[in-house]
This record gives sequence, structure tokens and C-alpha cells, in this order.
Amino acid sequence: MSRFVQYLKSAVFPQDYPPSSLPEIAIAGRSNAGKSSFINTWAGSKIALVSQTPGKTRLLNFFNIENKYLMVDTPGYGFAARSGAEVHDWQQMIENYLLNRDNLKGLVLIMDVRRNWSQEEELLKNFCNNQDLGFYVVLTKIDKISKNEQQKYLKEKQKNSGLSEVRLCSSLKKIGIKEIEEEIFESWLKEFVPKDSAQREKMAKKENQERENIKQEIIAKRKEKKKWDPRKKKS
Repeated sequence: MSRFVQYLKSAVFPQDYPPSSLPEIAIAGRSNAGKSSFINTWAGSKIALVSQTPGKTRLLNFFNIENKYLMVDTPGYGFAARSGAEVHDWQQMIENYLLNRDNLKGLVLIMDVRRNWSQEEELLKNFCNNQDLGFYVVLTKIDKISKNEQQKYLKEKQKNSGLSEVRLCSSLKKIGIKEIEEEIFESWLKEFVPKDSAQREKMAKKENQERENIKQEIIAKRKEKKKWDPRKKKS
């Protein structure tokens, strides 16, 4: 089902994040975990890039979901083709985001149900715990295995991660995603969302105007910079 979803902007550095008073959740995962398909099914529209080439997302992509909360699609990790410098840049971008986004309430980690829990997932979990951020694990692609295998992998992930907040889903079959959103909304977001829809719309318009003002300021500065050319000699 289609719903109101607004792309806000893409960013790397904290000073470029869109201003917002709404609560926010981040979606993270390996480059081939099915993160984009999960986001698109959650949103009810194709807002995240689904690519045949894993690791295409390189920025933090911010979306407004029904004027209730923001969702941030983060670049996938663990893609072997990336250079050491790219891996370092990814780590720096994610750390800066998790440390500097005041309205961030938690991170949803997307994993292929068949993949083992690794040091990378453990580091993300510990980082979020240290920042008092919620941490929630979603196991995707359950349509590729039997129900007995689903339960086997679920118990393994809960044991290896030490988490009870581990859920199964299939973006292809649209299984489990609605329930996951409802659980996360109730646990992390609900208390921070204005109850009155008119108030939410008013806040959204104000924040859209703030973003537009910032955009126009940047454009004006660029134009001024182009006007001044140090190579031109004064007559």
C-alpha cells in the first residue's frame, strides 16, 4: 500500500544532515542482505535503490515517513570490492552519524537469514549499546528456506547476538515487515511523534522551508564564489 514518503536529502557530514524535530531510525546491513528491498517494502514504494551491483549506496539517504519519523538508508558494509580507503570512509561516516544525530532512536540491522553473526555485526551492536541507541535485527530472505530452517537460524542469531529483538521477514512475500514496523514504532518512536496530524504537517512545512533556505544560501555562496576569480587581474 502506498503511503506518504518524502525524500529529504543525501549527506555524508553532520553539518549537512537535514534539520528535523521528528524521531529517526537508521537501516543498516551488508551490501547483499536485501536492505533496499526491505526499505521499499516498508515504505510501500521504491525509495531505495535496488541494484544488481552490491554496494552502490555511498551516502546517508534521509526520508520522511508520513510526517511521523525519519528513516535513514545507510551504505551497505562488507562489500569485498571496496578499497581500504572506502572502508575507512564508510566507518567514519557511520560513526559520525551515530554519534552526532540527536534525534536518532535506534538502528535496524538487516541480515540475510543464512549468514552467520560476525565481528562486524557485533561491533555495530556494541557501538549502539554504548550510545544508548535501540538495536534491532531483521533476518531477510526467509522465502528461500523452509520453516524449520527459519526457526533454526532465528535461534542461532538470538544466541550468538545475545539479543531477543531478532525477527524474520521476506520482502518478496511481504511477510513480517508490517509487524516489525509496528513493534519498532511502539518501542522507539511513538512517544516522540506529535499526536495531532495538523501539527505534524505544520512542523513538516516549517522544516521543509528551513531546508530550502539552507539550499538557497549554498547556491548563493557558490554564485558569489564564481564571480570572484583570483586569476583575473584588476584593471
